[in-house]
Amino acid sequence: MIYKKLGIDEKAITVQAEKALKQMSLKERVYLLHGEWNMLHNIIKHKNAYNPTPIETQGCERLGIPPIGFTDGPRGIVMGKSTCFPVSMARGASFDRNLESRIGDVIGKEGRAQGANYFAGVCINLLRHPAWGRAQETYGEDPFHVGEMGKALTEAVQDHNMMACIKHYAVNNMENTRFKLNVTMDDRVLHEVYLSHFKKSVDAGAASLMGAYNKYDGDQVCESHKLQTEILRDMWGFKGFTSSDFVFGIRDTKKAIEAGMDVEMPCPVYYQDNLLKKVESGEIDESYVNTAALRVVKTVLAFHTRREKMNYGPHLVSHPNHIALAKEAAEKSLVLMKNDNSVLPLKKNVKKLLVLGDLASVENVGDFGSSKIEPVHAITQLKGLQSYFGDTCEIIHCTDTELEKAKTYAKEADAVIIFAGCNAHDEGEFLVPDEDVDYSLIGDAYINRGMKLRGKLIKWQVGKGQVASAASDEEGKGFGGDRANLGLKVNQIKMIKAVAGINPNTVVNLIGGSMIMTKEWDHLVPAIVHNFYSGMEGGHAVTRVLFGDVNPSGKLPFTVPHDEAHLPYFSRTDKEIKYDLYHGYSLLDKNNVEPMYPFGFGLSYTNYELSNHTIKKHNNFFRISVDVTNTGSIDGEEVVQVYVGSKNSAIERQKKLLKGFDKVAVRAGHTVPVVIDVPLAEIEYFSNEQKQFVFEKTSYEVYVGNSSADSSLTELTVNYSSEKVAKKEPAMA
Repeated sequence: MIYKKLGIDEKAITVQAEKALKQMSLKERVYLLHGEWNMLHNIIKHKNAYNPTPIETQGCERLGIPPIGFTDGPRGIVMGKSTCFPVSMARGASFDRNLESRIGDVIGKEGRAQGANYFAGVCINLLRHPAWGRAQETYGEDPFHVGEMGKALTEAVQDHNMMACIKHYAVNNMENTRFKLNVTMDDRVLHEVYLSHFKKSVDAGAASLMGAYNKYDGDQVCESHKLQTEILRDMWGFKGFTSSDFVFGIRDTKKAIEAGMDVEMPCPVYYQDNLLKKVESGEIDESYVNTAALRVVKTVLAFHTRREKMNYGPHLVSHPNHIALAKEAAEKSLVLMKNDNSVLPLKKNVKKLLVLGDLASVENVGDFGSSKIEPVHAITQLKGLQSYFGDTCEIIHCTDTELEKAKTYAKEADAVIIFAGCNAHDEGEFLVPDEDVDYSLIGDAYINRGMKLRGKLIKWQVGKGQVASAASDEEGKGFGGDRANLGLKVNQIKMIKAVAGINPNTVVNLIGGSMIMTKEWDHLVPAIVHNFYSGMEGGHAVTRVLFGDVNPSGKLPFTVPHDEAHLPYFSRTDKEIKYDLYHGYSLLDKNNVEPMYPFGFGLSYTNYELSNHTIKKHNNFFRISVDVTNTGSIDGEEVVQVYVGSKNSAIERQKKLLKGFDKVAVRAGHTVPVVIDVPLAEIEYFSNEQKQFVFEKTSYEVYVGNSSADSSLTELTVNYSSEKVAKKEPAMA
């Protein structure tokens, strides 16, 4: 779909690319296929080893083939002082495709303004388990929801001729053992649960996909012929290019290039001269290089030759309008989980506020890995409150351990606002050495490029990585990794229990990139808000929600269980795991377990009523119509959700799965009609026997409501048991 989406004539681009490649030597074609990351230069010049400027490939200047200019994400462009948005999980909670498109528009502009043309920040790995360290980089636990949000970001970024890279393809759902984990599952699970959201971005015209570090079915993902060629190219019709995860994604030159891995990033450990020698010796057929080079050149030219929408200058980076959008995104992402006695919004005429928690006064916008941004500012929760009230309110701050002081002031304060949760020590990209990965390979990349002295220096300094203590602990050793604890820290829980019940206006604000268990203290406090990592404007946004300037509209993009036993199996040390159809709300549905807080749940300062539910059957889709009435006195936004199941199915199916949603603004006292179409392709199952998606002619239960909780859903039925279904058109590349 790339060329169709871009409005580009593929045949013309192919002719142009093939003409250029015919004029290149074998060496030039091979040298198109790797990044030129210069870690030492970045450290010396920018004091930033990773991605202070675009990580470029060589391109071919003499023939007008520009390099790929890589920049990372997904909370914004990691280069310079870019706009720092809330993390993807927060934006997933917005359930707002339009908002994500607007964020993608800014990312496209700011990336181009800093010289990049390749954004590797469309992160859509599934949240299979909330302990996953990089949960904050994706949108949630549901494949449909993740796919829709990823599609919105992909299309918007590429509207600015910025190639979107979808990652990490595929089945990358555990962090600590990411370099050695082997994941297995049957084809149905693979296609329905772990690949469907990737295909959605491919169908939306994504230029590229990045492989992952882990193995699938015994092969490194970046060397998996099944994933890189049989599914991605042959089945889905993808005609862009692939790139490897950094340094350790590829382990074997021949396997990678023959599997369909086009570009080694960010530097050539296994490609460049190593690849050239293997082609020249006949060990690797030259056709593999030609195919990969053609994919790269065609894709780059398609974007490079397309008409520009605007001039991309440095003035666009952290433009005031972009920062305002970051605040809006944070406001629309916050989830009101509990609000007994309508404690929230707090009254604006407060004279004394007690703010509790270490996290209230620290900049905390996400992990310190490849997605890290250093924005022009980051408004802490405490700064946000102080800015909001100025000198009209006394604000007292206590740390997690100042219990007696906190109890005293809680009696005097008009309200108590507690901030608790996680930071970059607890979760995120795993930034400690790994015993099974040889970090001296970075030195080999320098040697491979002819910089022997630099390479030997790095190999001498780095050597083979040593085992370090796990990062996810309460002592804060190391950074990132899978979470060891799904609840709050011990001191945070002690703080909540110490002040709970003293002040009736007590609010707990959760900070983190994923689900946080609340059962241990939930019953003690009247109000709970999930803030996530809310970006550079988070402190302002949280304050505006707490005091009623903004009506919360976020919905949980994950399930909060009563007990960790209700979640799928997870281990931070396993090297083998097998996935099945169930996780998140589908697993709780299977086991008839009620969640603490369901997927898709979120309260508001007003009330909504859904009525006049109708369903109309069409040949290749069905249409849900419902009226949403705001029965309260405050304007707000509600998310209508459509789930589908089939009790009469001849195959095993999840009880229900999300297959449609729409966020709508509804003024107080008004009614808005909502229409949601569900294509029949969305309710097909993948047949292991036929090796393709199949539509089952049967009846389907359609559930409409504002969360996945059965009690919030109205059930309708649509019957396709005797109907002919329109033949699907094959995917167009």
